[in-house]
Amino acid sequence: MEKIWICPSMMCANYGNLEKEIKELDEAGADEYHLDFMDGDFVPNFAMGLHDLEFIRQATDKLIDVHLMISNPFEYVEFFADKGADIIYFHPEADMHPARTLAKISAKGKKAGIAINPGTSIEMVKELFPLCDYVLVMTVNPGFAGQKYLPFVDDKIDRLLDLKGKYNFEISVDGAISPERIKTLSQKGVRGFILGTSALFGKEKSYKKLIQEYKNY
Repeated sequence: MEKIWICPSMMCANYGNLEKEIKELDEAGADEYHLDFMDGDFVPNFAMGLHDLEFIRQATDKLIDVHLMISNPFEYVEFFADKGADIIYFHPEADMHPARTLAKISAKGKKAGIAINPGTSIEMVKELFPLCDYVLVMTVNPGFAGQKYLPFVDDKIDRLLDLKGKYNFEISVDGAISPERIKTLSQKGVRGFILGTSALFGKEKSYKKLIQEYKNY
């Protein structure tokens, strides 16, 4: 079985000592840092800022992905690429020409991905798959932490797992991902797990112990 990769959702980190958080996550075996950017328009919330990306980028050599929950993401591809993002996700619904945006991300030498909302069907975005390196499946409605996992999305994940070999993309999941979900979905073939308060932050166990447990599922 292919290994999974663990992606801490940095919106949930302790910003009272962010440098210590990153150091501990690095040493614990985190594979990638996930940064959510919200503009108050595409989703009814604001999250993370440029200084967060700049700080995390200088604090780690690990991959950084940015999840753009913003309107008109095409206009901001160069901005986030130049600030050090390795993977750029955006929502096709927020973009007039999502194929053009995926091509722009790739032209900047970055990995391109789309994020699929719970209410977005595969049929709506399937034409974009040949241009995607990653597909991020939202298992909650985007915009807020602390929501409950939406089980009906499991069928979409199963269908995407059947398609990923044909189109050569990898699948990540984001939203209320518990240890039980990591175990179940990794055994099905999901590789990327965005982890927040449901499985990583605010727990009694150390980051190292938790991440090692998840990677041994």
